[in-house]
Amino acid sequence: MKRVTGIGGIFFKAKNAPALQAWYKVHLGIDVQDWGGTAFNWADSDGKPTGGTTVWSVASRESDSFAPSTASFMINYRVEDLYAVVTALKAEGCNVLDKIDDSEYGKFAWVIDPEGNKVELWQPPVGQ
Repeated sequence: MKRVTGIGGIFFKAKNAPALQAWYKVHLGIDVQDWGGTAFNWADSDGKPTGGTTVWSVASRESDSFAPSTASFMINYRVEDLYAVVTALKAEGCNVLDKIDDSEYGKFAWVIDPEGNKVELWQPPVGQ
């Protein structure tokens, strides 16, 4: 079974999220949207879309979206079969959170790595 197939997103906290979002927009040209981040669409070497995205987002330091981790970042990894990966991780004794979300954006589950970092697993909807 193939597990991680790529990175779906990079999420991190900032002391002053609006100021940091503005810095990235002005100095690095990242098209930061009102929700605090952007989605980079994948393309091949000729610029032709390949049907995937990577999300980049800055959140407030007070955000609890990475809980129970106290880390200032979370990485989202793409997987092909979320339920199979979660089943394997549980069988291997990993700290998998009980919640699995299934929405229009795909399926999401979370595991805590040995250093206490929350890792997000994402099975994109078909076609992404």
